[in-house]
Amino acid sequence: MAREPMIEATSLERTFALPGGQPCHAVRGISLAIDSGDYVAILGKSGSGKSTLVNLFAGLDQPSAGTVRVAGRDLAGLGESRLAGWRGASVGVVFQFFQLLPTLTVAENLMLAMELVGRFEPRLRRPRALELLERVGLADQAGKLPATLSGGQQQRAAVARALANDPPLLLADEPTGNLDSETAASLHALFRRLVEEGKTLVVATHDAVLAADARRVVSLRDGQVRDDVARAAA
Repeated sequence: MAREPMIEATSLERTFALPGGQPCHAVRGISLAIDSGDYVAILGKSGSGKSTLVNLFAGLDQPSAGTVRVAGRDLAGLGESRLAGWRGASVGVVFQFFQLLPTLTVAENLMLAMELVGRFEPRLRRPRALELLERVGLADQAGKLPATLSGGQQQRAAVARALANDPPLLLADEPTGNLDSETAASLHALFRRLVEEGKTLVVATHDAVLAADARRVVSLRDGQVRDDVARAAA
């Protein structure tokens, strides 16, 4: 029996009302399936609809029309509270601007993510946070506040937080947008390792270098899929 895709979008639409009242069609009729364990780059310029698409996959936004199933769940069938619980356990999201809580230490940011979902027993949360920070090269920053870290360090901390509940799917929205080339390269390497370990990774980006790492590149323009290219495994 064939496995269900990790993400399956069918005739997906998202329309916003602009301040003047006219509609903005951010996503236009996208149908897309992403397999478990795949590494997909959603490539496009600013305004192409890639961030909106990632938000729909994460359940952070609701489609105007069409359906989206992620990790075996039809997101339209979940209420707000159930959706939040599902997201915490099933999806890790990495944002361009990190979104770490400034009054918590780096380790506490990870532990809070676990607490909100109840994925691990309280006694296991700090050891797991420290283990994840070790993986992303931030073990020595665990007790610091996010503002004391560099942009690259904050982004690696955000990746560790996204992994806190061991979700099968990682979604990243312009994760290298605020990073220098050297720091971005280290993040690329981290993403490759996560995919090798079995995570499904979808990255929205305009960074052609980051997209070159992906096994599949879906190019958007004006809210529509213009190209969808799978690359042969190395």
